[in-house]
Amino acid sequence: MRIGLDCTPLLGVRTGIGRYTASLLDALSRDRHAQGPDELVATAFTLRGRGGLRVPGRVQVRSRPVPARALQEAWARTSWPPVELLTGRLDVFHATNFVLPPTRRAAGVVTVHDLAFLRLTETVSAASARYRALVPRSLRRASVVVTPSAAVADQVREAYARELGATPVRVVPHGVDPAWAAAAPPDVALRASLGLPSAYLLFVGTLEPRKDLRTLLAAVRLLPEAPPLVLVGPPGWGEQVEVGSALTPGFLDDPALRAVVAGASALVLPSRDEGFGLTVLEALAAGTPVVASDLPVLREVGGEAVTYAPVGDPPAFAAALADVLDRPGDPAVRRAQAAPFTWERSAAGHRAAYDLARGARGGPGGLS
Repeated sequence: MRIGLDCTPLLGVRTGIGRYTASLLDALSRDRHAQGPDELVATAFTLRGRGGLRVPGRVQVRSRPVPARALQEAWARTSWPPVELLTGRLDVFHATNFVLPPTRRAAGVVTVHDLAFLRLTETVSAASARYRALVPRSLRRASVVVTPSAAVADQVREAYARELGATPVRVVPHGVDPAWAAAAPPDVALRASLGLPSAYLLFVGTLEPRKDLRTLLAAVRLLPEAPPLVLVGPPGWGEQVEVGSALTPGFLDDPALRAVVAGASALVLPSRDEGFGLTVLEALAAGTPVVASDLPVLREVGGEAVTYAPVGDPPAFAAALADVLDRPGDPAVRRAQAAPFTWERSAAGHRAAYDLARGARGGPGGLS
């Protein structure tokens, strides 16, 4: 089967969707099936074309220099240009980032990571706000819709019942790189280069409104004896919150990020909404205690290994943090919670979605 994937999220700083796309592509490229390996084709919707797109060795790159904004505007109104004009022949095209282009013959699979663009419109970027027009059209084009969690699948079915019709929605959780299980706290050189104290609380993510840093900062102020707060991640959008004395090392590469997470007294995620909670899962894999918003999706990922606090409630977050700092619990329990989430299992789930989509579109075993 010849599978195309939107690898535009691999360009630039890799935030959550970029890491998802990179890890999935890598796992798919190592996957083997009885009927032989798939052909994988990576494309990017950008003026740079294939420039800067780094992919595993057996993945082909097929792309043309076309501005993403112009493509999205065309795809929001018409069925032109089909994605095969950029990639060549495909059996399945996987839109990894909300927007499924029109296709000629390929079956379409689209990943909808969350519905923040619909549920929390005041918190999203201008680019994400465009999903309000693009996602419904993508769902109508899709043969299969993929979500990273059952919570998001339920939201998609409720919000877009008309657009989905009989189109199946498949839940395929993300995975955790095995390197997280072997992560060690930062060494002296890394601590010095980042200015890290011996103990610290940690937030990881884009510094944007949906992450609700106001609640986290207010909670920390209620704990004068708590370790300093470290905010790791790229700058975002919207109103910028005054972070006070918190340390802001910015975006970190993967080895440094794993070390910083492994060395934290606790990772804190006070988000108002999440599609999956990959940072929570990675912290658990590293054995680090986690305090997170009490959202269905985060309970789906974190189970009993995470301490939860109500969304937007600084005193409750302060109490949860105080409890975790006093009684951090067993790292083995946290690692056991994360262990079933592998990228190999995620790749198998995506491959099943591709097979289902191809069958629905009229491939081998499907309807003509």
